[in-house]
Amino acid sequence: MNCKINRNAAKVLKKMLESEEAQGKSIRVFVTHAHGNHAHYDLKFDSPTEFDEVVSTDKEIDVILDTREPFLDGVWIKYFYVPQEGFEITNPNFESHHHH
Repeated sequence: MNCKINRNAAKVLKKMLESEEAQGKSIRVFVTHAHGNHAHYDLKFDSPTEFDEVVSTDKEIDVILDTREPFLDGVWIKYFYVPQEGFEITNPNFESHHHH
């Protein structure tokens, strides 16, 4: 499985992972809603299970992805400051939609 993270997202995620809430956990990307040929995504702190793959990114952040969910393979985590600050998670292998 593959996962990409842009530079802004890496900075924000590293800061999030330093929080007390994140101790001993990693970032998990998950599908909140899938329909047709696209999905909506979100992220949270979590620990891997037997169905997960921990993907190392080029930004030195490990991301947990559920291997049973095809929409997660190739996901791209981006963070933008404008026009609205926040994460955008898409998968270019499928129709691009971010989490709401």
